[in-house]
Amino acid sequence: MADQLTVAVLGTGIMGAGMARNLCRAGHDVRVWNRTPAKAEPLAADGAHVAGTPAEAVTGADVVLTMLYDGPAALEVMEAAGPALRPGAFWLQSTTAGVEAVASMADLARQQGLVFIDAPVLGTKAPAESGELMVLAAGPEEAHAPLAPVLDAIGRHTVWLGEDAASGPATRLKLVCNSWVLVVNHGTAEALSLAKGLGVDPQHFLEAISGPLDCGYMRTKSAAILNDDYAPSFSVTTAGKDARLIVQAGADAGVRMDLAAAGAERFHRAEAQGHGDEDMAASYFASFDN
Repeated sequence: MADQLTVAVLGTGIMGAGMARNLCRAGHDVRVWNRTPAKAEPLAADGAHVAGTPAEAVTGADVVLTMLYDGPAALEVMEAAGPALRPGAFWLQSTTAGVEAVASMADLARQQGLVFIDAPVLGTKAPAESGELMVLAAGPEEAHAPLAPVLDAIGRHTVWLGEDAASGPATRLKLVCNSWVLVVNHGTAEALSLAKGLGVDPQHFLEAISGPLDCGYMRTKSAAILNDDYAPSFSVTTAGKDARLIVQAGADAGVRMDLAAAGAERFHRAEAQGHGDEDMAASYFASFDN
């Protein structure tokens, strides 16, 4: 397979748009589709063909990359793509979908004659736009080399986690990583909300924890809160979905995820307050009644 591939990107939200742009910059023939067309149309300026339907997007594609809201959404869209999918094409599934959904997607891939790759990514808007994502991948070894031009375009490094994509080893690791990310996000939001409630200068808090207690991601989220800048790199609504997937995965494995469950509730409150489309740092507002 040539280095320049025909790649369909289904889902061009915060993450998918950046990934599609980097694929265009790498010289691939990129077709994009999004349920809300306005989110896909700007990619035409980058050289992407904007498709009206999933089937149009995947026609002739060597690789189909899905970056949709959740597992059911990915399944629905790939089922809609249906007959237009080329047998033997690679399905690079990057949605944070949950373990059960990955198994269902692998079944659909078998039915359609696709090579299924479980490939969620670590990173948010900025690394997606700069091609600096960490790709967690599982799938047959013979897929590694053909997919390298695509993976190299969207990420700085790919970690292959075995050949059994259907069991979701990459998705399992993604959920573990996200469980930590969400804890840091909520911990930052709660500490700063408590500082406000107690009349503590937040800069004194940040100075006091410099050293072993410090954390770069905490600094990023604290800056968002203190600057009242909630431009989304990872939205409250999507983070809440991931939190629920983490809780469910833990329950299925006999592990209580108390912090993830409490965090899911914080996201739910922030969303109910109207912050669903804002960055997940807006869980800060869940500490207050209004």
